[in-house]
Order: sequence, then C-alpha cells, then structure tokens
Amino acid sequence: MEKKKIIKLKIKKMGINGEGIGYFQRKIVFVPQALPEEYILARIEKEQAKYINAQLVKILKKSPVRTQPRDKYDVGGIELEHLQYPAQLKFKEDIIRQSLVKFKPQGYCQMEIRSTMGMDDPYHYRNKAQFQIRKAKNGEILAGLYRPNSHYLVDLPTFSTQKPLTMKVMRVIVALIKKWNISVYDERQHYGLLKTVVIRESEAFDQVQVVFITTSDRFPQKNQLINDLQQQFPEIVSIMQNVNRSHGSQIWGDETFNLAGKDYLDEQLGNVHFKLSARAFFQLNPQQTIRLYDQVAQALDLQPHETLVDAYCGVGTIGLYVGQNAKEIRGMDIIPEAIQDARMNAQLSGISNAIYEIGTADKWFAKWAQEGFVPDALVVDPPRTGLDAHLIQTIHRFKPQKFVYVSCNPSTLARDLVKLTNDYHVEYIQSIDMFPQTARCEAIVKFKRK
Repeated sequence: MEKKKIIKLKIKKMGINGEGIGYFQRKIVFVPQALPEEYILARIEKEQAKYINAQLVKILKKSPVRTQPRDKYDVGGIELEHLQYPAQLKFKEDIIRQSLVKFKPQGYCQMEIRSTMGMDDPYHYRNKAQFQIRKAKNGEILAGLYRPNSHYLVDLPTFSTQKPLTMKVMRVIVALIKKWNISVYDERQHYGLLKTVVIRESEAFDQVQVVFITTSDRFPQKNQLINDLQQQFPEIVSIMQNVNRSHGSQIWGDETFNLAGKDYLDEQLGNVHFKLSARAFFQLNPQQTIRLYDQVAQALDLQPHETLVDAYCGVGTIGLYVGQNAKEIRGMDIIPEAIQDARMNAQLSGISNAIYEIGTADKWFAKWAQEGFVPDALVVDPPRTGLDAHLIQTIHRFKPQKFVYVSCNPSTLARDLVKLTNDYHVEYIQSIDMFPQTARCEAIVKFKRK
C-alpha cells in the first residue's frame, strides 16, 4: 500500500499506548490521538505485514469524550490529553482487563478489578523535569523532549503536567545558557558540553535541586551560571553536575559532582523523611504516591510481630512508609547508591528496624533463609520489565503469607500472574493514576496464599 495514502477509518478501541485502533483491508491500524467511535481520515506512514501506522488527518465524527488539550506539543507524557479525565481513568482500568485477557492467568475472569483512583486536579503534578538541551540553527536554545520515535527536539516553554516552579527554573536556565554562551551538545557532531538539565522539586519542603548533565567535567562559566541561579531562586538548595561522556541515548553518566549547596534534596512522605541524591529514583507524583503507599499498607495490614521484605527497594520508600509498625523491614536493590540512600532515609526517620543490602532479591532471600529468616510479608515494585524470573522461583519456594505486587506495566503484570497464580489467589487489583494525561497505568495486586 502506498505510503502517505489517505484512508477512512472507524476507531474501534484504544491500544495500550493510548492510540486509536481501526481496521483497513483486514489489517490493524494504529492512529495516535484518535478515539473510539470516531470516524477519521488518516495518512498511512508505515505498513508492516500485520499492521499499519497512520497519522490522524481529520476527524469526521468526534467522540463525545474528546476534549481540547492544554498543550499543543507532539511529545510523550501527554498522549491522552485529548481524552476527558474520567474516560482516561476508565481506559486505565480497561488496559488491565485487556492484559489479563491476553495472558489468561488462573482465575482472571473472576478477578476483582477496582476503579482507577484519580486526581482532583490531574495537572501540575510532575516534581521532576528532565529536558534535553540543544541549539537551533538560528542560535536559540531549546529545552524539551523528543518528538515520538525521532531525534527532533521540541522546545517546551510550558508543559501542563510539570510543577510550575520546575518549568520556571528551566526557562531561566535556558536564558542563562544563552547569556553566558555556554557550550551546548550537538548530537550529530558529538561536540559540545551541556546535554541535559534535570530539575527536581520537593513537595514537602520549599526546595529545588538542579543537575547539569555534561560531556566533560570541565564547565566554563559555571560560577556565573550558579550565581545568577541562586540570586533568582533561593529555593535552589542543591546544584550538581553529572558527567556522561558517551554518545549513546542514556541520560546519566557515572560521575556526579557537587557544584553548590547540598548533595541531596529533602523530601517527606507522611512521617518518613528522605534525602534524594541526584540519581535516586523517587515517584514523580507525590500526591498520588501517598495514596499508592496507603493502599499498599492497607493490603499488607502488617502486625507488630510480622517481618517484611521490600524487593526492588530503591531508596526505601515503600518499606519505610508501610513497615514502621512491623517487627523488621529488609530490602535489597542492585544499585549501591540507592541502598546507601535507603539506609540514610531509615536513620533520618528514626526507623531502627530496617536492614538494606546490595544485590538481587533471590540471592538475599536464599542467604537469609539459611540464617533462619523467612519473611511474613513481601512487597515488590519492579521496573516496567516486571519480575525477574529468579525472584518468581524464589517466591514459589518460600511463599510469604502476605504478598503485594506494585506494577507500572499491566502487560508484564499479567504475564507474571500466569506463574504467581499457581501459589496465590488474586484478591483484587487496584489501579491508581500516577501519570494523568498519559497512557501509563500503576496497579496494586493483593494476593492470598492458596
């Protein structure tokens, strides 16, 4: 079929990435920004043996749940902004159902899928901006995100899901880069200094951390830049530099230096205090994070005599929040800096019953079992790739009485449930909207041992 051909479609449903799905000559057609029940004209961009990628050209009949998006940018992170928020929440619940139907874990037809918990104001929630920095041909400095499936950088002077202060700091930095003629990275020539600016804002405290990611540890004009920033924003308590010398697509390098202020940003969830280093993972939506962790605590219902293992513990957020009343918390992660932060966060919050170790969950489970420690409860919060196969085997072996799975990817969750339901019933799945205006879906699974 010729590329750029215009076709007429009826959109039947939405895919897992929020795109509209229709059918043309018995082939599935993916159309971003299109909604179910819409009749549209779409331009064919790419055809494969089993599917077609197309671009929305014109809406002939509009969906009743379509709305005017606040942002006009073609970037990730706002792919559902054209869909009314109640419909976004329903979509995320449906994505979980679709994933279960695809993988068919035991008892999936009877699983209780609870309605998605949304936000009262589904904007201005992201406490972190991670924008690429480039220079346009006309000399203007661009700070933003890439257009999907491309290396075309879209400048973002505004962005409705970011906290206002992070955007204000970012735009001042853009002006200061130009003012002080700071060298900006050119990815075609692999030349230039400044690649990325990361800004993180504390929800609990009036604090901001700025990280400049550069190709070299040399940073001419950094003192002028820092002085101007500190004068304009007393909220900036930490300015760091991370060096990424590679030409690849990864954001972070291995070397991080303090340029001004503290090494950490202070944050708090409930009564648990955190110090976040530049590279530490922390949830991007603090308001919904508290709701998420409250749901985990409710599902685990830990008693004073019970012990908890927090696998994939990161900086200790979940375990420290939900396990304060438990007899003991143990956690592990493969990132040494995360474990260092977890230990410090436990100390900061006055939690003395927490032990954190570097390594994989399956290895530490085995070691602790040899020492006579088998946990009463387990919480897992894996990356989008889902549970490691060795950890699933370990869960089968030790079968903790209480088990909660926090998932950020319904597909890998449903895949993992195929094996986990050999030993556990799913009591319920509770989805929580951590990322309004996006197709991403977070869910909590409460298990009951068979």
